[in-house]
Formats: sequence, structure tokens, C-alpha cells
Amino acid sequence: MTEDHYFTARPASADERRTIRVTLAGRDVEVETAPGIFSPGHVDLGTQVLLRQVPDPRGRVLDVGCGWGPIALEAALRGADSVTAVDVNERALDLLRRNAARLGVAVAAALPDDVPAGATFDTIWSNPPIRIGKEALHALLTTWLPRLAPGGEAYLVVQKNLGADSLARWIAEQGWGTVEKVGSSKGFRVLRISA
Repeated sequence: MTEDHYFTARPASADERRTIRVTLAGRDVEVETAPGIFSPGHVDLGTQVLLRQVPDPRGRVLDVGCGWGPIALEAALRGADSVTAVDVNERALDLLRRNAARLGVAVAAALPDDVPAGATFDTIWSNPPIRIGKEALHALLTTWLPRLAPGGEAYLVVQKNLGADSLARWIAEQGWGTVEKVGSSKGFRVLRISA
């Protein structure tokens, strides 16, 4: 039996689509989800904590590890100039495209390699995939956090018991900007990286 992870490129589980009701940007909306992606039944607690803590997005927004799209959709609904969302899970990207169309917002959902190498972002919001392991997580953040434009801000939400404080120290050591904890709720920390 194959075990799917939300960071699997092509989930083996049946692609059984269903519609759920969630609240994004203060609105009750319907979105489409399916098995084989992260948090298919609701907006997960970490993402809820992040979205309550972040200010309105500025300029070009990037959502790293977008899943079916709660962060990217929230940024678009809150008036971001543009939203790019990346994930390795092709089912999740298809769901995000369908959800953006359903909500009437523009989101560019892409595989990581499909984002132009020189693209920079004013805002990065992410509930990063901690469970991919420390080495892969560091590689992921090393790919995207340096893409912050001068004056830009990244906000990450990480469970305290899954290494939020050690991750904050590691990010600070990379020299990408100032790192600070700007919120803590329900066992999660929200980190802000200012370029």
C-alpha cells in the first residue's frame, strides 16, 4: 500500500473531489478539496493562526507550500497586487486553480521550477511543510526567502513543539533579514523575516 504525503508530487489516493465551507478574508466561501493534499477537510490551525496575525499583503505575494490554497486565496481576497503560489503536489495546484476561479480571484499556481528564477516578492506567507525533514525544509527556505524584495516581509507559522525557535535561529544565521516572533497562539509561533 502506498502512503500519500501532502508533499507527494502525484498522490496515489483516489482523486475524490468534495466541496467544503471555510472562512477566508472574513467571508464564508466554498472551496474544493480532495485526499492526498495537506488539510483537505478544513483550514488547519497553523494557517488560521498565521492569517489572524499577518497584516494586509503588500505588492507581489508568494505562498510557499500552498496546498488547496487558503493562504493564497486569502491574500488575493485581501487585495494583493499579484499572488504566486507554489507546491510540489500537482493535485493541490489543480485545486487551487479551481478555487481561485470559483472565488473570482487571480492566483498563479505553479510548480517551484516554473517560477522565473529572477522573480522577487514583497510579501511571503507560508505554513511551511515541516514534516519533509530539516534538510529539505532548509533547502526549501533557502530557495524562497532570498526572493524577498528589499523592504519585503515574510511570515511563517511553525508549531512550537516542531522546532519553531530553532528554525528562527537558523533563519537569522542565514543573513536574509531580521527575524522576530510576532505572534504565538495554540502552540504555534508566527515568525516575521524583514528584508
